[in-house]
Amino acid sequence: MSKFDIELVGKIGSMALINKEYNDIDYNIIARLSRELRPGMIWVTSGATEIGRIDFIKRNGYELEGNTSEVKTDYSAQGQSILMSNYRQYVDSKYSLRQILVEHQHFNNDMKKEYLKNLLVRCPDQNAIPIINYNDPLSTNEIIRLELASLPTSSHLVHCIDNDETASQVACLVKAKRLLILTSVDGIYNDIHDKDSLVKEISGANAIEVMANIDEYQKVCCGASRAGANGAKAKLEYIKEPIMNGTEVFIANSKYKIADILSGRCPSTKIGIR
Repeated sequence: MSKFDIELVGKIGSMALINKEYNDIDYNIIARLSRELRPGMIWVTSGATEIGRIDFIKRNGYELEGNTSEVKTDYSAQGQSILMSNYRQYVDSKYSLRQILVEHQHFNNDMKKEYLKNLLVRCPDQNAIPIINYNDPLSTNEIIRLELASLPTSSHLVHCIDNDETASQVACLVKAKRLLILTSVDGIYNDIHDKDSLVKEISGANAIEVMANIDEYQKVCCGASRAGANGAKAKLEYIKEPIMNGTEVFIANSKYKIADILSGRCPSTKIGIR
């Protein structure tokens, strides 16, 4: 019997779903990735806020102004339906698609965590693919801060600061064999300005060795794909827990096929126990 309940947890970032040249959704990426999704996979997707912003501007000719949290709420509420309709359009029609909106509380409350886990691990037998996003429309930074402050002090408090952390926590929850984090670059670099400095593998003979090697690479990581993102250093921090659970992690560019990344046929950073 396999120790893994789910074959793959995958995550794609907001900017990887956007065509910067045309300031629009990159339908080619969504279509290509969606066609690879199948039961046994869980997909964590960012993009609702940015897609909602683009859609609002197209329909109204201007951007929203005012309270930053309220603007984010309004954009993300508008973008959620667009994001899901695109996944539904391109995922194989023989598979069911299930949208699941999560918040930090689903990982900090044992009862909610168990309920979420059972929902997710039922999906493969029911021919279904879960599509997960953080519940941005009803979660502001102030609300999250107050809710976290009310929880018992714990060394393992989950914030879900972004979907890299959400995906890593989902991978831990369902004991995923592999965790794939898709970005707008090919992986982790020794020097982000030198494309020849891609780190192809971070590994070790055991989890402790891998953690030590991750710590070393975190020292050279800097920068992020957009304002508000936490960048490569944070990604490496979030994946430590899945690595300790035996999950193999890939950080790669969204322009490549999932199958090609996992098989090593394209550039990526592979992280795990040798």
